[in-house]
Amino acid sequence: MPNAVVKPPLTIRMHERDNVAIVANDGGLAAGTALPAGPVLVDRVPQGHKVALVDIAARAPVRRYGIPIGHALKDIPAGSWVHERLLKMPDARGLDGLPIATARPEPLPPLPGHSFEGYRNADGSVGTRNILAITQTVQCVAGVTDFAVKRIKAELLPRFPKVDDVVALEHGYGCGVAIDAPDAVVPIRTLRHISLNPNFGGEVMVVSLGCEKLQPERLLPPGSIPISDERAGGALDVICLQDDAHVGFMSMVDSILRQAEVHLERLNARRRETVPASELVVGVQCGGSDAFSGVTANPAVGFCTDLLVRAGASVMFSETTEVRDGIDQLTARAATPEVAQAMIREMAWYDAYLKRGGVDRSANTTPGNKAGGLSNIVEKAMGSIVKSGTAPISGVLSPGEKLKTRGLTYAATPASDFICGTLQLAAGMNLHVFTTGRGTPYGLAAVPVIKVATRSDLARRWHDLMDVNAGTIADGTATIEDVGWELFHLMLDVASGRRKTWAEHWKLHNALVLFNPAPVT
Repeated sequence: MPNAVVKPPLTIRMHERDNVAIVANDGGLAAGTALPAGPVLVDRVPQGHKVALVDIAARAPVRRYGIPIGHALKDIPAGSWVHERLLKMPDARGLDGLPIATARPEPLPPLPGHSFEGYRNADGSVGTRNILAITQTVQCVAGVTDFAVKRIKAELLPRFPKVDDVVALEHGYGCGVAIDAPDAVVPIRTLRHISLNPNFGGEVMVVSLGCEKLQPERLLPPGSIPISDERAGGALDVICLQDDAHVGFMSMVDSILRQAEVHLERLNARRRETVPASELVVGVQCGGSDAFSGVTANPAVGFCTDLLVRAGASVMFSETTEVRDGIDQLTARAATPEVAQAMIREMAWYDAYLKRGGVDRSANTTPGNKAGGLSNIVEKAMGSIVKSGTAPISGVLSPGEKLKTRGLTYAATPASDFICGTLQLAAGMNLHVFTTGRGTPYGLAAVPVIKVATRSDLARRWHDLMDVNAGTIADGTATIEDVGWELFHLMLDVASGRRKTWAEHWKLHNALVLFNPAPVT
């Protein structure tokens, strides 16, 4: 058996002011390894973890991305493994005295000439998929709806080949909640706006129990559904399981199938047409992050974000706790003082929300994040923000609101993968980009999810789950720009239906998780 190729030690330093670098070699580096133009390792350092490039005195800042990600709890000799147990995390940046719309970058040059094949909707939005979605007002009906959807897929869908799928918008809300509490607006508008996602073609169909607090008329009041000329004056399509007309379980199921057929007929008549890339509404997110997230995948997504903005498209970045420590960077990039103040308002609201629960932003980091080399939320945030690219931030959305502006928008969401994805769906995204370092099979039924691996080892092992390998950046075989362009062209192909993501191929669909900050009764 031939000897394995031993790669030379490789470390990555993000900024000239950094006094640490991360180890890029698969399997890490052993104690005694001499780093090129650097110290000899005192400890074994796992892949993705930090090594001290110089002696760091107790209480001195440990710098990565050019900023202090913590202060040393004791003297750290050069060549040592720098991990979370050696660091005191900095306090959160205050929300007073922030730079307000001070950044004035050169305008990004337009990027015309790019298009995809999409489905135009009556409200002017464009879908990347043609899906029948069945909205549910309450969790109580989920079992009946799930049974009906299985029958629809088996008995009806084969007759409508232009329809991509049928999905039930299942959730845990609707009753047993303080429906009139001020914060109840968040889950209610979230579910309303998901029902109107561009990938559902305006075909709104509702299954209700009948006695729930979230009545159909409250969820989707008159005027909330854009209706095409052919359907003008149409009433909300509701199947109420408690109606006297339903005698037995199959009566309920058959009623759902009858109404589904009406919507499937209309969806099946739709055809893709060429639309400009400006009709893309992209949500960017990261999960299972590691120290490479801010080195490879997220910078490549950030480059692609700038390409999309140049093409006139809409891009949302989110995850409040994962950008909170860069609030000064974000308010400086705000297009207007009003946008900056809106970001500050959302951060303050979330600070108060966490405080009510007896935690702070440090609760965000997971065991996997730390195993992947991220010491704390400050370091994680610096690598997360770069997904947003360099464009001015033109808008801010509160949780559950619908997108109204093009360009780059900060959509305030929790960092939970499932809640963030759900809220970006509500905002109107028609394409999702998800970066991961540790690996996750995350997917959504309502929208294609393009998965970007931060490391080549993950892309190799999960070759039929990851759509793009950004690990080539760390390997030195591709640049951030190369991977950014690869992702941009893949987006157009996926949006056009020419390519399926691996999550679509395997039908890996995570549940919708509504953000409900209001009390449960």
